[in-house]
Amino acid sequence: MPRTATPLLTSPVSRLADPDRRRTSASAVLRSVLAHGPVARSTIARLTGLSPAAVSDHCARLARLGLIREAAAPRQSGGVGRPHVPVDVDDARFLVGAVHVAVPYTTVALLDLRGRVVAERRIEHTGTEPARVLARAADGIAALLAGAPGAAALGVGFAAGGWVDRDSGTVVRHPLLGWRDVPVREAIGARTGLPVHVDGHARSLVNAERLFGGARSSRSVLHLFVGNVVDAAFATHDEVHHGPRSQAGAIAHLPVPGGTEPCACGRVGCLQAELSERTLCRRARAAGVIDGTNPMRVLDAAAAGDPAAVRLLVARSRMTGRAVGMLLAVLNPETVVVTEVGAMRREDCLAALRQAAGADRAADVRPSAFADSVLAVAGGAVALDVLYRDPLTVSSDVD
Repeated sequence: MPRTATPLLTSPVSRLADPDRRRTSASAVLRSVLAHGPVARSTIARLTGLSPAAVSDHCARLARLGLIREAAAPRQSGGVGRPHVPVDVDDARFLVGAVHVAVPYTTVALLDLRGRVVAERRIEHTGTEPARVLARAADGIAALLAGAPGAAALGVGFAAGGWVDRDSGTVVRHPLLGWRDVPVREAIGARTGLPVHVDGHARSLVNAERLFGGARSSRSVLHLFVGNVVDAAFATHDEVHHGPRSQAGAIAHLPVPGGTEPCACGRVGCLQAELSERTLCRRARAAGVIDGTNPMRVLDAAAAGDPAAVRLLVARSRMTGRAVGMLLAVLNPETVVVTEVGAMRREDCLAALRQAAGADRAADVRPSAFADSVLAVAGGAVALDVLYRDPLTVSSDVD
C-alpha cells in the first residue's frame, strides 16, 4: 500500500486554544505562501494582518507538518539579528489523488500541493455501473501512488457533473451516466484506505482557479463548465455557493437565446442540449468532419484547416458566450472562467465567446487556466481545497 498521512479533517485540533481562529490564521498563512512564495515572513504578516510572532508560530507549525519549507540559505548581511529566510510550499512530500468521472471515461491523477498534475491516466468506460467504475478508479489511484514511492498521500478528491452532494459524499443524480444515490466517498475510501472528498466539477474548478489559476485576486468568480454535462458554480468572498444538498449550479435546462436543439425534457434550446459535446460531435459527423464521438478530433480538423470544423467550434463558443451573458446579468461576478474546448484552445472561439457575452465585460471572461489537465485538476482540487482551508489537520506522523 502507498504511504499515507493521517486523514484530513480528523486531527485533534480541539486541544488548541481558540482552534477556529488558529485554523483560519494557519490557512491564511499557507495561502499567502502558495500565492507569493518564496516569501519572507514579514511579507506574510503584512499580507495577512497577523503579528510577526503569530506568523512565525504558524510557519514553524506548517513546516513541522511538511507543508512549507525554508526556500534558500539565509541572506548574508552586516546586520545583527535573525537573517530573513523566505518560505515556500513544500511540493515534494505530499500528493493528493484525483478522480473525475466523465461520460465516456474516468480520469485518475496525482497532484502536488501547487495543484500541478504529476501523473495522469484515462480509464475508458466499459460500462457505467457505479461499483465497477469506482473500483477501477480506486485501483487506478493505487497504481499511480505505487509509482510515486517518495510521497505520502493526503487523500483523494472526486469530481463529476450532475448533482453531487459534498456533505454526504454522494452522486445524487447523474442522468447521462444513469447514476442515482451512489456513495462515492464510501466506495473509493474502502478500496484505497484514504480519506475521500467529493464535489461537483464546476465548484471544484472555481476553487482551483482561486488557488492556482487566474482568479486569485477576484472577490467573486463564476465558472461555466461546458462538456457533455453543462453546469456552473459561483463563489464570492472565498466561499463557493452549494445550496441545500449541493444542488446549486444546475443550469442544464436554462433556455439559451437562439437555441434550436431538442432536449429530452421536451423543450427546445436548453443549455445542455445545445452546447454538449455530444451535440457538437453529432453535428460534426453530419458535416463530414469526424466519424466518432471525440470532440478533440473536431479541434484537430479545425487546426488542419477544415472550414466546417471551424464554423462548428466558433458557433458553439458564440452560443456559450450567450449563456455567459445571461449569467453575468444575474450574478455580476468580477471574473468569469469558462471550461469549453474551443475557447480554451482557439483564439477565434474565445473572441466569439467574449463578443457574445458582451463587449463591456469581455476582459473579465477568460478560459480555464488548466486547458491541458482540467479534469485531473477538477478531481484533485476537491481535496486540495480541504487542505488549504484547514491545514492544521494534516499529521506530521507519516508511516
